[in-house]
Amino acid sequence: MNKSELIEAIAKEADISKAAAGKALDGLTKAVTTALKKGDTVTLVGFGTFYVGERAERKGRNPKTGAELVIPAAKSPKFRAGKALKDAL
Repeated sequence: MNKSELIEAIAKEADISKAAAGKALDGLTKAVTTALKKGDTVTLVGFGTFYVGERAERKGRNPKTGAELVIPAAKSPKFRAGKALKDAL
């Protein structure tokens, strides 16, 4: 499912226009992004939790040359599915 198909599904389920569903979806993604930037978690009960995961600095290898290199520490968005979502699958 891509973004336009998701917007159609939201519009149909909520009985609203596609434009309103698109604005709602954009608002959701912006709010989640803003919260994660601040270091907060976003929990949607029954659906799941968005949070920021941290990876430590580590050593790696360049596959082409075999030279060792340092992969810097990084933060990445993560999602943990809730019980209701897991049970639905």
